[in-house]
Amino acid sequence: MADESASPSVEVRDYGPDHLLYRVAVPPAAMPPVLLKELEAAWDAARAHSLSANWGAQRSFRFQKSDGQIADFDLTDRDARCWAGAVDDVTNLATLGGVSLCLRLLALVQLLATAPWAKLYLSSKRDGTRIDPALMRAAARADLTDDARFDEVSLRRNLPVRLSDRDGGQTFTGVSA
Repeated sequence: MADESASPSVEVRDYGPDHLLYRVAVPPAAMPPVLLKELEAAWDAARAHSLSANWGAQRSFRFQKSDGQIADFDLTDRDARCWAGAVDDVTNLATLGGVSLCLRLLALVQLLATAPWAKLYLSSKRDGTRIDPALMRAAARADLTDDARFDEVSLRRNLPVRLSDRDGGQTFTGVSA
């Protein structure tokens, strides 16, 4: 992140040892892109946190939407708490860049859990699952929606076309049918 100091766009309120509230002056859809290396570092830190059962504090985000409405997101799920804590270790969540990185990590996890096509970008390795750098790069740049998910059109526009995308997801084996 270019600016690691606290941002006037993000105000943090501490509600005790186990709850933080981030008041963000812009909606999730206005979050800036992040650097690929930052998203990769957040992914690795989240994996390390989850392996160590470091669940972290409950975090809530209150976004000011463009229409003046308020959108609240509460990370009460222990996995989401863990991932947000990992992002806070990698960068400062009290900045727009830090909030953007956190939302992108959470959106990436949600995408991998719900979008069948996204599984094409995963590979199993001895030390865990790896995400194809093309998907990570797209996730770092893609637009977010106001519900803090990836805009799928924007995400796919940032991905290279793959053979399996053109053939309906069928894996090419070299054996004729």
